[in-house]
Amino acid sequence: MSTPFYVSPQQAMADRAEYARKGIARGRSVVVLTYADGIVFVAENTSRALHKVSEIYDKIAFAAVGRYNEFENLRIGGVRYADLRGYSYDRADVTARGLANVYAQTLGTIFSSVGEKPYEVELIVAEVGRTTEDDQIYRLTPDGSVVDEQNTVVVGGNADSIGTYLGSRHQPGLSLAEALKVAVESLARDPNGGSPRTLTPEQLEVAVLDRQRPQQRKFKRILGNQLSRLLSGDETAAGDDEEAAAPAASDAGSSAGETAAESTGSSAPEAADTDE
Repeated sequence: MSTPFYVSPQQAMADRAEYARKGIARGRSVVVLTYADGIVFVAENTSRALHKVSEIYDKIAFAAVGRYNEFENLRIGGVRYADLRGYSYDRADVTARGLANVYAQTLGTIFSSVGEKPYEVELIVAEVGRTTEDDQIYRLTPDGSVVDEQNTVVVGGNADSIGTYLGSRHQPGLSLAEALKVAVESLARDPNGGSPRTLTPEQLEVAVLDRQRPQQRKFKRILGNQLSRLLSGDETAAGDDEEAAAPAASDAGSSAGETAAESTGSSAPEAADTDE
């Protein structure tokens, strides 16, 4: 009788982590950083239908890189968790920390399971507070680890080099236009030291959690003319709101239950990333 092939638990976990890391690195990066009035999310994404950044609840947003169908299922699960908890208890009981714990348990269980491959995703869950000191940003890795980030975080692609540049340029109290400029410059950098790329508004997906917004829902997308003006340094564009002109199917579930479109999220194409 042949002897079964043996792999140590440590080696098996290391192999699974490396498999997930390579899948995530193939995607383009997402940058999240704080600014004076909230938190801004900037991602390379040419699609206007398949989002990397989405609303979860009133003050909570979600960003991800990796396999679209996998992180979309996680997003939908987060919306369901937030809606149920907010309805059963109180809207204030829905927090980024609680959502991050739920995601950590899900990712950790899948990562440890012998019967299925680990998810090739890396997540960011952020919540805007009343002040900059109250803002919360959490990064979740495929093995279910949770990292409490301060001020800036980058996932996917050349995250290390982008994160180093971003951390050196970020300062407390940046305006939205200044924060957006720093984020785009970080994404445009060549990790090999070459000339930076030029990223146009059509190549970017930008959203904010704006603490100054009078609505209970603090999430809004920065689109079209408003995005172009902010990229050109026009500070007055920060007060514009062009969100109503954009399709909002992926964000509508946070206040009144999920839309029909969300219930079919698991059938999305299994691309390694939406904008490759």
